[in-house]
Amino acid sequence: MGVPAFFRWLSRKYPSIIVSCTEEKAKECNGIKIPVDTSKPNPNEVEFDNLYLDMNGIIHPCTHPEDKPAPKNEDEMMVAIFEYIDRLFNIVRPRRLLYMAIDGVAPRAKMNQQRSRRFRASKEGVEATEEKQRIREEVLGKGGYLPPEEIKERFDSNCITPGTEFMDNLAKCLRYYVADRLNNDPGWKNLTVILSDASAPGEGEHKIMDYIRRQRAQPNHDPNTHHCLCGADADLIMLGLATHEPNFTIIREEFKPNKPKPCGLCNQFGHEVKECQGLPKEKQGEHDQFADSPLGLEQEFIFIRLSVLKEYLEKELTMASLPFTFDVERSIDDWVFMCFFVGNDFLPHLPSLEIREGAIDRLVNIYKNVVHKTGGYLTENGFVNLQRVQMIMLAVGEVEDSIFKKRKDDEENFKRRQKEKRKRMKREQHSMAGGQFTPQPLGRGNRSSHQPISNPRQTAFEMRMQDRQNTTPSSSPNTSFTSNDTPGGIKRKAEDSDSEPEPEDNIRLWEAGWKQRYYKNKFDVDVSDKKFRRKVVQSYVEGLCWVLRYYYQGCASWKWYYPFHYAPFASDFEAIADMPSDFEKGTKPFKPLEQLMGVFPAASGNFLPLSWRKLMTDPESSIIDFYPEDFAIDLNGKKYAWQGVALLPFVDERRLRAALAEVYPDLTSEEQRRNSLGGDVIFVGKHHQLHDFIHELYKSDDKEPTDMPPELCHGIQGKLSLNDNRVLPDEVVHSPIPMLRDLTQNSAISINFKDPQFQDDYIFKSVMLPGAKKPSPVLKPGDWEKTNNDGRPWRPQLGFNRDRRQVHLDQSAFRTLGHSMSRDRGQSGSGVYSNIGPPGTYNQGSSYRPLLSRPQQIPKLLANIRPQDSWQGPTPLFQQPPQRYDRNSGATPLLAWNRMPHSQGPPYQQNHYQGPGGPMNYPQRPNDRRERGRQGYGRPYPLPPSSGRYNWN
Repeated sequence: MGVPAFFRWLSRKYPSIIVSCTEEKAKECNGIKIPVDTSKPNPNEVEFDNLYLDMNGIIHPCTHPEDKPAPKNEDEMMVAIFEYIDRLFNIVRPRRLLYMAIDGVAPRAKMNQQRSRRFRASKEGVEATEEKQRIREEVLGKGGYLPPEEIKERFDSNCITPGTEFMDNLAKCLRYYVADRLNNDPGWKNLTVILSDASAPGEGEHKIMDYIRRQRAQPNHDPNTHHCLCGADADLIMLGLATHEPNFTIIREEFKPNKPKPCGLCNQFGHEVKECQGLPKEKQGEHDQFADSPLGLEQEFIFIRLSVLKEYLEKELTMASLPFTFDVERSIDDWVFMCFFVGNDFLPHLPSLEIREGAIDRLVNIYKNVVHKTGGYLTENGFVNLQRVQMIMLAVGEVEDSIFKKRKDDEENFKRRQKEKRKRMKREQHSMAGGQFTPQPLGRGNRSSHQPISNPRQTAFEMRMQDRQNTTPSSSPNTSFTSNDTPGGIKRKAEDSDSEPEPEDNIRLWEAGWKQRYYKNKFDVDVSDKKFRRKVVQSYVEGLCWVLRYYYQGCASWKWYYPFHYAPFASDFEAIADMPSDFEKGTKPFKPLEQLMGVFPAASGNFLPLSWRKLMTDPESSIIDFYPEDFAIDLNGKKYAWQGVALLPFVDERRLRAALAEVYPDLTSEEQRRNSLGGDVIFVGKHHQLHDFIHELYKSDDKEPTDMPPELCHGIQGKLSLNDNRVLPDEVVHSPIPMLRDLTQNSAISINFKDPQFQDDYIFKSVMLPGAKKPSPVLKPGDWEKTNNDGRPWRPQLGFNRDRRQVHLDQSAFRTLGHSMSRDRGQSGSGVYSNIGPPGTYNQGSSYRPLLSRPQQIPKLLANIRPQDSWQGPTPLFQQPPQRYDRNSGATPLLAWNRMPHSQGPPYQQNHYQGPGGPMNYPQRPNDRRERGRQGYGRPYPLPPSSGRYNWN
């Protein structure tokens, strides 16, 4: 969902919802990679039943990654997707169901956002290529050196859209992947796998939610099923809460800011393309052994525990003396609804509500103040009570003016602080001399250049003299000097002032008359046109009702969309109680190729049939106005283009269908197949109880849909029907990827699957089901107060196991680390977010030797410390757990925490031990929990060796 900064806000406000993932790595024996046995207990000390994959969150980073070289061809992309799924499966280890959902044709309300994204991506890609070529010519013209430009076709990420050949090939590859794992991986032995590819209409995450809703309505559903959903979108948190399942967890990649990226021209680190000077790469070390590590280091994962988030929300939303019975589930539904006002994929956010300004907290406070007047909750089972919503919106409207003024004051204060910071940095830069004492930035510099200090007194004298020369003599108030001490009142240079170009803001919301200027500039109407303003408000109210129903009941209308680029003000929500909120019934989604015509720019027309492509480029086309070559981006008070509003024309569905009717006969049989809507496919292995039942259906050749026996498949219900593109036992499954082998001894089987069907007016209840057991509480009173009864700060539970012992290091261990580790570790690849390990025994430029005879034992000993434990501080020796010794590792002691799987990190994780302290890098204990959060204790690991499953040689 389009809510920038939502997860950052959520994780800071409710920190205990985050748990770091424990990932067991494959071991290597005699050069042979031994894969992880995922049938063993989960190392995270929790067992999940179902794993749901929002596949588009996997496809995009695997096909065009930002932090490592992109795959060379489509086959490598597919293998990268396979390995990504393997990692997730290894971490989660579901025992009942794996559901893989790829985005299909989306509702029209979503297509508008998809259209904006794809037009932007095409435009930005062309501009970036032109800018890169221009800078390359300038650098080469000045005599700079740049490596030869690689000749390769640019991957157009717009092909990750339903109806393209790429998505059709992806579905074939995933069918092969599932069959391979069901045959060869013991962790998949009794697993049910459902694949919903791009031919099945609906967004991936909403197909998953629709499946959960329909299974919850069945009598055989287990109300204590433990769900795990993978995806990085903020709306997954909302969707997880909307299920009202007691055990729901989200797994996503851990965000690590400030990750270094190489220059697109010279492939060196430390600068961007626009700053490239074409300098040759410096040799780092005698044999360039300290060169920047190649990108592609694995991202780590975190769990988001929605059960803990519910505890937070229950505490925050609980209200006393209510005129009605308090229901925490209903109040959470209202909280989800209020989050829609700060932004989503279907509606622009209200101008006065910015999540970075505490908009959600403001709405919650108003909600709690007004709830006594409303007499009840805002929502029920996905339907909105508009009369109660009106009270909250008008309460927000009363403070809109003060919100805009405070926003302006905050912006001015921020600019002032930035200006002072730039001045301070410039002064420090002038006073900073080069030479042996020059500080080196973390992650840069040349390790080999570090030599012991020679003649420090002379160097210090030269630094003082240079600083004295850089000091400018004081001048009188009436005289100004240039850099050459020439009087004349010349203005100082622009770079010395706060002269960054600011986008022009014609609205000026902080000044009187802001509403008049807003409607005039954004809608080209006068504020006195109340009829038009009411039309905008009515469309927005319809959107709120549509979005909430989409989250709780499914798609209310495939045709509805918000027909404006901007939102109204909260103060405009007057008399909305009588506005209609019903939608046209019986609407159908677009077909895949029709959606491509609705969301693609002309530059991506190569994914369409030739006759359809001409409609985008032919000046005589009746819909040529849908595909502008250039378009305006309204920053709308923001600073960057990606935050602005793309002013694209809305697609008229009737005109589009009329134009396509003339070219439909040109489709080939293959294109007609790709243009048809499909469904879900279920896979099971030979050990699954459902295997023989499906096999008998194929033998009987019964074309009619058959009810799925819930007792054979963990209570899952639905309809089964024969699949034309089936996977059958004892039949070869051909690999769509040339370098992967065919499955000649297949025992898996597949069949079409359809969720249980209900009447159109059926309402799914948003309640916890009977028999559902609420998870044990995690939060304690100390999480809401600064201290607990004994005056010590309380720390939240870390991990899923409430009885897990905390890990500590005493001061002697820190001193040992300081002595045993090379001082060169402060160079390339070091720092808080480092992913690069130090050299093994290389100690060039160090003026001392390690005190231990076997320094490599200490990093090995400490490799498995969990990151959440690394800041706990020292523990007295008498409180430490007893030690035991591993016979296979000599005299290396293994503490209790070293009995965990030896896969949580590399032999060394320098960022856990590199503190801001003295010369031996003793970590300083933070003063409070907030400071710990700022230190960025992450868990970066170097890229492990390939699994060996796929061999490119």
